[in-house]
Amino acid sequence: MSWCNRRTLLFSPLALAACGFTPVYGPQGGGTALQNAVLLPKPGNENAYHFNRRFEERMGRAAPGAPYSLTLRIQTDDQDIGSTSAGNTTRYRLIGRAFFSLVDTATGATLFEGRTNAFTGYSTTGSTVATRAAETDASERLMVLLADQVIDDLLLSDISDT
Repeated sequence: MSWCNRRTLLFSPLALAACGFTPVYGPQGGGTALQNAVLLPKPGNENAYHFNRRFEERMGRAAPGAPYSLTLRIQTDDQDIGSTSAGNTTRYRLIGRAFFSLVDTATGATLFEGRTNAFTGYSTTGSTVATRAAETDASERLMVLLADQVIDDLLLSDISDT
């Protein structure tokens, strides 16, 4: 490693500190304020269950009386993106959207609102069982993507300063 590259590597933390950079999971970061502190809505369907499971994997399960609650609306749509010359669909794109808001449970005030979207795909096969399994897997992957994006949006929103 050349001397110039070493200097850049050594001085970059100073530049980050000077600009007010705070790690999300650091002592003053938004991640610690939301850890085990966000109540999720009860899942009404399989998609909501998979979303909640992923959210709790990353952020922890909040106890009753937690300081925040999340309101959530998930939409999913299928798109045909591949077909045979006979007109049979061979590939689908599953598109998902999550509309969410973080609410202060004590005051009922909305602290942050957002929307995110993602997509996954799956292929159909000759077997109905295999096609259904691929569709279920794609739906689970989509909920993981949406939950991760919602968490990222919440962590970057700087809720800890409110």
